[in-house]
Amino acid sequence: MDRLSNQQILDAGLADWRKLAQALHARYSIPDYITAAAFVAEVAQVAEAGGHHPDLKLTHGVIDVSLCTHEDGLWVTQKDIDMARTISEIARESGLDPEPTAVTQLEIALDTAHEDSVAPFWSVLLTGSPDNKIYDSVFDPTGRVPGLWFQGTEDHETPRQRWHFDLWLAPDVADERIAAAVAAGGSIADDSAAPSFTVLSDPDGNRACICTTLGRD
Repeated sequence: MDRLSNQQILDAGLADWRKLAQALHARYSIPDYITAAAFVAEVAQVAEAGGHHPDLKLTHGVIDVSLCTHEDGLWVTQKDIDMARTISEIARESGLDPEPTAVTQLEIALDTAHEDSVAPFWSVLLTGSPDNKIYDSVFDPTGRVPGLWFQGTEDHETPRQRWHFDLWLAPDVADERIAAAVAAGGSIADDSAAPSFTVLSDPDGNRACICTTLGRD
Protein backbone atom coordinates (compact mmCIF):
# COMPACT_ATOMS: atom_id res chain seq x y z
CA MET A 1 0.00 0.00 0.00
CA ASP A 2 1.36 3.43 -0.97
CA ARG A 3 2.74 5.86 1.57
CA LEU A 4 0.63 9.01 1.85
CA SER A 5 2.15 12.48 1.72
CA ASN A 6 1.60 14.99 4.50
CA GLN A 7 -0.74 16.94 2.22
CA GLN A 8 -2.81 13.83 1.47
CA ILE A 9 -3.09 13.20 5.19
CA LEU A 10 -4.25 16.77 5.80
CA ASP A 11 -6.74 16.47 2.95
CA ALA A 12 -8.28 13.44 4.66
CA GLY A 13 -9.78 15.83 7.24
CA LEU A 14 -9.14 13.76 10.37
CA ALA A 15 -10.26 16.24 13.02
CA ASP A 16 -9.16 14.08 15.98
CA TRP A 17 -5.72 13.26 14.60
CA ARG A 18 -2.39 14.93 13.86
CA LYS A 19 0.54 13.50 11.91
CA LEU A 20 3.80 13.79 13.83
CA ALA A 21 7.15 12.25 12.81
CA GLN A 22 6.01 8.89 11.48
CA ALA A 23 2.50 8.12 12.65
CA LEU A 24 -0.96 9.57 13.14
CA HIS A 25 -1.64 10.47 16.77
CA ALA A 26 -4.82 11.14 18.74
CA ARG A 27 -5.45 11.84 22.41
CA TYR A 28 -8.80 11.46 24.15
CA SER A 29 -9.70 12.58 27.66
CA ILE A 30 -11.47 9.89 29.65
CA PRO A 31 -14.04 10.23 32.43
CA ASP A 32 -12.89 7.02 34.15
CA TYR A 33 -10.92 3.82 33.56
CA ILE A 34 -14.03 1.71 33.03
CA THR A 35 -15.09 3.84 30.07
CA ALA A 36 -11.53 3.83 28.75
CA ALA A 37 -11.30 0.04 29.05
CA ALA A 38 -14.52 -0.39 27.11
CA PHE A 39 -13.18 1.93 24.40
CA VAL A 40 -9.94 -0.07 24.19
CA ALA A 41 -11.88 -3.34 23.98
CA GLU A 42 -14.02 -2.08 21.10
CA VAL A 43 -10.97 -0.71 19.25
CA ALA A 44 -9.25 -4.05 19.78
CA GLN A 45 -12.14 -5.90 18.16
CA VAL A 46 -12.20 -3.78 15.01
CA ALA A 47 -8.40 -3.79 14.84
CA GLU A 48 -8.25 -7.58 15.05
CA ALA A 49 -11.01 -7.95 12.49
CA GLY A 50 -9.22 -5.56 10.12
CA GLY A 51 -5.75 -6.97 10.73
CA HIS A 52 -4.40 -3.51 11.52
CA HIS A 53 -3.44 -2.69 15.11
CA PRO A 54 -2.99 0.77 16.62
CA ASP A 55 -0.77 1.51 19.60
CA LEU A 56 -2.78 2.48 22.67
CA LYS A 57 -1.53 3.96 25.93
CA LEU A 58 -3.88 4.49 28.86
CA THR A 59 -2.65 6.88 31.54
CA HIS A 60 -4.21 9.14 34.14
CA GLY A 61 -7.08 11.05 32.55
CA VAL A 62 -6.19 10.33 28.91
CA ILE A 63 -5.72 7.63 26.32
CA ASP A 64 -3.21 8.07 23.48
CA VAL A 65 -3.62 6.28 20.16
CA SER A 66 -1.15 6.11 17.28
CA LEU A 67 -1.43 4.53 13.85
CA CYS A 68 1.09 3.71 11.16
CA THR A 69 1.79 0.98 8.64
CA HIS A 70 4.82 -1.15 9.50
CA GLU A 71 5.44 -2.89 6.18
CA ASP A 72 8.74 -1.71 4.67
CA GLY A 73 9.12 1.17 7.10
CA LEU A 74 6.87 3.26 9.32
CA TRP A 75 4.49 5.21 7.13
CA VAL A 76 0.91 6.43 7.02
CA THR A 77 -1.16 4.68 4.38
CA GLN A 78 -4.84 4.60 3.46
CA LYS A 79 -5.52 1.80 5.90
CA ASP A 80 -4.35 4.11 8.71
CA ILE A 81 -6.74 6.81 7.52
CA ASP A 82 -9.60 4.31 7.45
CA MET A 83 -8.78 2.96 10.91
CA ALA A 84 -8.43 6.49 12.31
CA ARG A 85 -11.95 7.32 11.13
CA THR A 86 -13.29 4.15 12.74
CA ILE A 87 -11.53 4.89 16.04
CA SER A 88 -12.86 8.47 16.03
CA GLU A 89 -16.38 7.15 15.64
CA ILE A 90 -15.90 4.69 18.51
CA ALA A 91 -14.56 7.52 20.67
CA ARG A 92 -17.60 9.68 19.92
CA GLU A 93 -19.97 6.84 20.70
CA SER A 94 -18.05 6.25 23.95
CA GLY A 95 -18.35 9.88 24.99
CA LEU A 96 -14.59 10.57 24.85
CA ASP A 97 -13.41 14.09 24.08
CA PRO A 98 -10.61 14.50 21.51
CA GLU A 99 -7.58 16.65 22.35
CA PRO A 100 -5.80 16.78 18.96
CA THR A 101 -3.48 19.68 19.80
CA ALA A 102 -2.14 17.88 22.88
CA VAL A 103 -0.40 15.11 20.93
CA THR A 104 3.40 15.10 21.26
CA GLN A 105 6.27 12.92 20.11
CA LEU A 106 9.84 13.13 21.39
CA GLU A 107 12.70 11.96 19.19
CA ILE A 108 16.36 12.00 20.15
CA ALA A 109 18.73 13.13 17.39
CA LEU A 110 22.42 12.30 17.14
CA ASP A 111 24.71 14.16 14.75
CA THR A 112 27.13 11.62 13.29
CA ALA A 113 29.28 11.01 10.23
CA HIS A 114 29.37 7.30 11.04
CA GLU A 115 25.75 6.17 11.09
CA ASP A 116 26.45 2.62 9.91
CA SER A 117 29.03 1.93 12.60
CA VAL A 118 27.27 3.57 15.57
CA ALA A 119 23.72 2.42 14.82
CA PRO A 120 24.11 -1.23 15.99
CA PHE A 121 25.47 -0.02 19.34
CA TRP A 122 22.53 2.29 19.94
CA SER A 123 20.01 -0.27 18.72
CA VAL A 124 21.33 -2.87 21.17
CA LEU A 125 21.61 -0.35 24.00
CA LEU A 126 18.11 1.07 23.62
CA THR A 127 16.12 -1.94 22.44
CA GLY A 128 18.17 -5.04 23.26
CA SER A 129 18.58 -6.00 19.60
CA PRO A 130 20.94 -4.76 16.85
CA ASP A 131 18.18 -5.17 14.25
CA ASN A 132 15.77 -2.37 15.16
CA LYS A 133 17.11 0.25 12.76
CA ILE A 134 14.69 1.38 10.05
CA TYR A 135 16.20 3.69 7.45
CA ASP A 136 17.91 6.43 9.47
CA SER A 137 16.39 5.68 12.89
CA VAL A 138 16.31 3.16 15.72
CA PHE A 139 12.83 2.30 16.99
CA ASP A 140 11.86 0.12 19.92
CA PRO A 141 9.02 -2.05 18.53
CA THR A 142 7.29 -1.96 21.92
CA GLY A 143 7.65 1.80 22.42
CA ARG A 144 9.59 1.71 25.69
CA VAL A 145 12.01 4.47 24.65
CA PRO A 146 11.83 7.38 22.19
CA GLY A 147 13.05 6.87 18.65
CA LEU A 148 16.66 7.77 17.88
CA TRP A 149 17.47 9.21 14.47
CA PHE A 150 20.88 9.84 12.99
CA GLN A 151 21.42 13.28 11.48
CA GLY A 152 24.19 13.09 8.93
CA THR A 153 27.09 15.46 9.46
CA GLU A 154 30.74 15.81 8.58
CA ASP A 155 33.47 14.65 10.93
CA HIS A 156 34.18 17.29 13.55
CA GLU A 157 36.24 17.66 16.65
CA THR A 158 34.61 17.50 20.03
CA PRO A 159 33.42 19.28 22.07
CA ARG A 160 30.31 20.06 20.12
CA GLN A 161 26.67 19.39 20.88
CA ARG A 162 25.93 16.15 19.08
CA TRP A 163 22.71 15.28 20.86
CA HIS A 164 19.49 17.25 20.69
CA PHE A 165 15.79 16.70 21.17
CA ASP A 166 13.29 16.88 18.31
CA LEU A 167 9.90 17.65 19.81
CA TRP A 168 7.08 16.99 17.34
CA LEU A 169 3.92 18.98 17.99
CA ALA A 170 0.59 19.58 16.33
CA PRO A 171 1.11 22.56 13.99
CA ASP A 172 -1.75 24.34 15.75
CA VAL A 173 0.31 24.84 18.92
CA ALA A 174 3.93 25.00 17.72
CA ASP A 175 4.18 28.80 17.70
CA GLU A 176 2.67 28.98 21.17
CA ARG A 177 5.21 26.48 22.50
CA ILE A 178 8.11 28.32 20.88
CA ALA A 179 6.97 31.61 22.41
CA ALA A 180 6.66 29.96 25.82
CA ALA A 181 10.18 28.53 25.58
CA VAL A 182 11.57 31.94 24.67
CA ALA A 183 9.65 33.54 27.53
CA ALA A 184 11.18 30.94 29.87
CA GLY A 185 14.69 32.14 29.04
CA GLY A 186 15.41 30.49 25.71
CA SER A 187 16.10 32.01 22.33
CA ILE A 188 15.50 31.19 18.69
CA ALA A 189 18.77 29.98 17.17
CA ASP A 190 17.44 29.36 13.66
CA ASP A 191 13.96 29.66 12.20
CA SER A 192 14.93 29.62 8.52
CA ALA A 193 13.17 26.26 8.02
CA ALA A 194 10.02 27.13 10.00
CA PRO A 195 7.35 25.83 10.25
CA SER A 196 9.06 22.54 9.38
CA PHE A 197 11.43 22.99 12.30
CA THR A 198 12.65 25.80 14.54
CA VAL A 199 15.90 25.52 16.47
CA LEU A 200 15.77 26.82 20.03
CA SER A 201 18.59 27.36 22.54
CA ASP A 202 18.43 27.28 26.31
CA PRO A 203 20.37 29.91 28.31
CA ASP A 204 23.47 27.69 28.22
CA GLY A 205 23.32 27.31 24.45
CA ASN A 206 22.00 23.73 24.37
CA ARG A 207 19.74 23.29 21.38
CA ALA A 208 16.45 21.55 20.64
CA CYS A 209 14.05 21.60 17.70
CA ILE A 210 10.31 22.14 17.55
CA CYS A 211 9.12 20.09 14.56
CA THR A 212 5.85 19.96 12.61
CA THR A 213 4.75 18.27 9.40
CA LEU A 214 4.18 21.62 7.66
CA GLY A 215 6.55 22.46 4.84
CA ARG A 216 7.66 18.84 4.37
CA ASP A 217 7.18 16.49 1.44
